[in-house]
Amino acid sequence: MFNYIIARTPCKALIDGISSADDGKPNYELAMKQHLAYLDALRMCGVEILLLPPLENYPDSVFVEDPALCTKHCGIVTRPGADSRRGEIDSIEPALRRFYGDNVERIEAPGTLDAGDVMMVGDTFYIGLSARTNADGAGQLVAILEKYGLTGRLVTMEKVLHLKTGLAYLEDGNLLAAGEFVNKPEFSHLNIIEIPESESYAANCIWVNGNVIMPSGYPISESKIRDLGYNVVTVDTSEYRKVDGGVSCMSLRF
Repeated sequence: MFNYIIARTPCKALIDGISSADDGKPNYELAMKQHLAYLDALRMCGVEILLLPPLENYPDSVFVEDPALCTKHCGIVTRPGADSRRGEIDSIEPALRRFYGDNVERIEAPGTLDAGDVMMVGDTFYIGLSARTNADGAGQLVAILEKYGLTGRLVTMEKVLHLKTGLAYLEDGNLLAAGEFVNKPEFSHLNIIEIPESESYAANCIWVNGNVIMPSGYPISESKIRDLGYNVVTVDTSEYRKVDGGVSCMSLRF
């Protein structure tokens, strides 16, 4: 069960966020409406939300999942792989300390780590090696996790931005997977639900207390998730997709 959520209000500079998409710039007013609906969906899951103020100097700061990782024993301030996001960590650390006190750790240079590359499965954390997360950062994270009795396992990646771009663990042994992750041996012990390539964006969704929050507009994936017995809540994230963001990117859940 998750009790708490940390999220951040989108800043107006969101329209200049990092993007590999060719869908144009986000519409800020629509992005704000979508963010409010996203928060409403989270509240329906019975969690308490700490909403942080916008950071106008950091266009991607709405994506709080990357500069921090929340576990049941500690909070970890990461060191994002994109230079333009490094300044976000100074504002996320006080939020972590409100919940974890002195049990807040940090990834140090030359390590880089985006927590969007980290997926929790029970007490095991799968860490994707990507353009944003290097071996040094992943190694530091493994050491921190082991300090608290948790486990880290590395996963090689070839195509996607973040590990959780193509994966979502829905608890109960169920793993949504798309593309290169469908046949990864690291996940062969789990029940793999394959997301079709045409709906690969839907592989990024979140389990919150028995509910699955997923992007709207992906009927095949939605049907597969409903067939597993979850209550599905869909949210429109069209403006966040334009800056490489998905459902999991906009919250820390713990």
